[in-house]
Formats: sequence, structure tokens, C-alpha cells
Amino acid sequence: MEKFTEKELLDVLGELFSDEISIGVTDTEQYIYYRPSKRVDLKIRPGDPVKEGTIAHKALSSGQKESEFIDRQVFGVPYHGMAVPFHQGGELQGTVLAVYPTYTEGKSVVTIKTEDGWKPVPFGDVKYFEVKDRKTQVVTKSLTGTHKNTLQEFEYVLPRDMFVRCHRSFIVNVHHIREIYPDSHSTFLLEMDNGDRVPVSQSYSSYFRKILGY
Repeated sequence: MEKFTEKELLDVLGELFSDEISIGVTDTEQYIYYRPSKRVDLKIRPGDPVKEGTIAHKALSSGQKESEFIDRQVFGVPYHGMAVPFHQGGELQGTVLAVYPTYTEGKSVVTIKTEDGWKPVPFGDVKYFEVKDRKTQVVTKSLTGTHKNTLQEFEYVLPRDMFVRCHRSFIVNVHHIREIYPDSHSTFLLEMDNGDRVPVSQSYSSYFRKILGY
């Protein structure tokens, strides 16, 4: 068997955690590898500088393993990160980092904007989120409104046992799915309990099936 390149090995390791955890590698100044997961993507590209305040920067500065919550001011979305520095010949060479999505912090409602003002709606009453006309639409049992968060930001705060990303434009509440229909090219259509139909795209289909166990 031919020897793996470093990138090939990292890609294989990344595939083990591709649903939940993003993996990155830095030297002492910039990112040299980054593989996003389905749940969290900080939009890092090889060659991007290691910003002050990131988990990688903290590990480079301390020379020790760092693990903590990083707020949205750094990358625009919150995340929980862990970074471990590595050395060669006693000299610091860089870090290996894992990026985890953050999950709901005790919140149980989403406050949506309607024509009459703002209304807090329990998570359980939300059927799905949809990006439409560059706005995040929130469809609930009794009304539809908008929210300032992007779908990516919602992924970090919504309860994992209730909401699943199924498309670049949709997050669904699995408790409101009435039936799942097969569609072309390994995709699916979800019939919600209000009659709406929501697509599951090919890029999310395997993750969606894994989460729902079918």
C-alpha cells in the first residue's frame, strides 16, 4: 500500500467526524488545513491567518491544550473549540484543532417578528425554518414570521433532538414530519403535519437518514 499524504490522512480522519466536528491544522501563523462538518463551518480557508481570540491562537500563545467556548465576534458564529499544539525538535510548529457546534443554552423559545410585533414561540411549536428572499422565515403552528439569525446560526442554538438541517435553505422539526417520500438522485421530500413539503437535498440526505435512523 502506498504511503498516505498528510492531507489524505487528515481527510480520512475528518470523515470519521464529518457530521458533527470540523477539523483544522495551523502552523504558527496560518491555517494549512480545514475540513468543515455538516453541523459547523467557520468558513476557514488554507492560508487564512490565525486570528487573535480563536482557540488555535490561544493554544499557540500558551503552548498548551486549550478548550473553551468562543463567541460569535470572532467568526460570526459561536462555537466550542479544542486545540492541541504540536512540536518538533522542541520547537512549536502549530496546532491541531477540533470545532464543535454549540447547543442551546437554556433557551426554549424563538422570538419571531410578525406584522404586529414580536412573539416568543416555544421550540416545539416551530415546524421548520426556511431561507426565503434572503430572510429566515420561521413557520409555526399558528403563524409565520422572520428572524435575524441565519440558518447556520440557528444550528448552534436549536435542540439537537428536535431540529435537523436537511437542505441549505431548510431546518426541520422532526416532530412535525408526517411522512418521508423518496425523490430523485438519493433525495427526499418531507410532508409536514400542516401539509407543507420540505426537500432533503443530496448533500444532507445521508446525514438526515443517520439522524432519523432509516
